[in-house]
Amino acid sequence: MPDLHSPIELLRPQRIEFGSGTLATIRPWVEERGLKRILVVADAFNASRVDLLGLPGDVTVFGEVKPEPDLPNLEKVLAVAEAMKPDLVIGYGGGSAMDLAKLVAVLPGSGQRLHDVVGPEKVLRRSAALIQVPTTAGTGSEGGTRSLVTDPATQNKLAVQSRHMLADLAVVDPDLTMTVPPAVTAATGVDAMAHCAEAFTSRKSHPIIDLYALEGIRLVGRFLPRAVKDGSDKEARAGLALASMYGGFCLGPVNTTAGHAVAYPLGTRHHIPHGLACALIFPHTLAHNAPAVPEKTALVLEALGLSASQDPKTVLEGAHAFCERLGVEMRLSRLNVPRDDLGTMATEAHAIRRLLDNNPRDLSRGEILAMYEAAY
Repeated sequence: MPDLHSPIELLRPQRIEFGSGTLATIRPWVEERGLKRILVVADAFNASRVDLLGLPGDVTVFGEVKPEPDLPNLEKVLAVAEAMKPDLVIGYGGGSAMDLAKLVAVLPGSGQRLHDVVGPEKVLRRSAALIQVPTTAGTGSEGGTRSLVTDPATQNKLAVQSRHMLADLAVVDPDLTMTVPPAVTAATGVDAMAHCAEAFTSRKSHPIIDLYALEGIRLVGRFLPRAVKDGSDKEARAGLALASMYGGFCLGPVNTTAGHAVAYPLGTRHHIPHGLACALIFPHTLAHNAPAVPEKTALVLEALGLSASQDPKTVLEGAHAFCERLGVEMRLSRLNVPRDDLGTMATEAHAIRRLLDNNPRDLSRGEILAMYEAAY
């Protein structure tokens, strides 16, 4: 694991507003800068409540963001942006909306297409101001520089990373998450925790990020069961929003590892929501990695309110029970994943080297397949 003297770069939105009622900060921020042509990128539900943002000026709403957005979804919103030439783009929703908003802020008029910018720091510039407003507590995309879009031709995720995609303003108002149903609350909360746990145990882990990571896990352990039980629990919603933001801070300089790599084919091939896929896989990868990072694995369990352990079988059982108690579906067979596709999924997951190469313990294709079989 890297030492204190290991170099690391921390990037944050220029301004972060966190807490109940912070939506009210958006309008004066926009008016101070004289921004007039606004494009809101949202899913259908949040498109129906754009009025909550209190926006001035000429507002266009693209309300067709899909879960696990793909290239055609991106091209559709880019066409809207090319036509109206926004001077402000607002991502309003979960990670899917915020990820598309990042690309909408940088691609129109740049001469670059998505495949030109896949990878780290290939974006040339940004053409519009960018505000991110999360309405779920999961991805932490509001605080990061990455965007993921599925290529339907290959059924793989294309990852873009650029400092030009960092928000000018991130507004994290937990009140927006009060309407999230229990099942989605559970899955997205575990996704936030997985961001933290994977960064905490990564080969690229760093003491600066460990602070965010471990506290994010503690927040999920303390508040996720409460929010699932009572969605109107404002303190629990705020705790999860903070955990999600901390998870987003972990993604930039450290990123995720095997948990996300093994989860991705569930979304790209079988359209299982990302948070649910990560929750289902989390116990298996945490247990696999336990021999390589025993002390940190024990701390993860303790932070979740579980008994500390370094034994892979005990780790698996404890993490699995934590997710199951939240009501998360933990069986691939019940999510209509065909057993005869597990081998192809394992091959695709094993090819995601940008994540697996950071895993603290090597993971073979056969071991990934065994995880899918165990989760079936």
